[in-house]
This record gives sequence, C-alpha cells and structure tokens, in this order.
Amino acid sequence: MVSPGLRSRKRYRRVKVRTPGGKTVTHYRERNRNIDKCAVCKKPLRGLPRMTNRKFKNLNKTKKTIDRPYGGYMCHICLSKKILEEKVLNN
Repeated sequence: MVSPGLRSRKRYRRVKVRTPGGKTVTHYRERNRNIDKCAVCKKPLRGLPRMTNRKFKNLNKTKKTIDRPYGGYMCHICLSKKILEEKVLNN
C-alpha cells in the first residue's frame, strides 16, 4: 500500500514510468503552480515560470516578477490601457 501522504492527489501527481527492467511503475511528482493570470482580463501572464513551489521560492526576485509597473500583476495590454486612461484624466 502506498504511504498516506501520497494518496491525496492535491500535492502530488501520478506519473507512469517504464523502468530499464521493462516494468511500469508509478512515480509521484509534485504538481506545478497554477499559471499566473492578469488581475483585469484574466489572461495568462507571460514571462513568469511555471514550476513547483519549492523551486519557485529559490529563484531570484528578478526571475519571479516582470520589471515594469504592475509587473506580475497586470498584463502589458491592460497596463497600456491604464496608462492611457490616467493620461487622459490628467490632461
């Protein structure tokens, strides 16, 4: 019987792997994070890695976010719309 921590499918995904001896066994691998989405239009953000939480927390800050205002929060299209709106309101 598999250990109790591996029975849930929330943290680990089951991957069937063929061993060199010809047997098919089940390996348990951590699931990747969900794809980060724009807060306005809900489209996936580009430039952010999708990996397990353990690997993601060890990345540099520059690789976790995007270097612009609202980077990692809003996509570039929504950001340009927001900047245009602010420009119109200020003038």
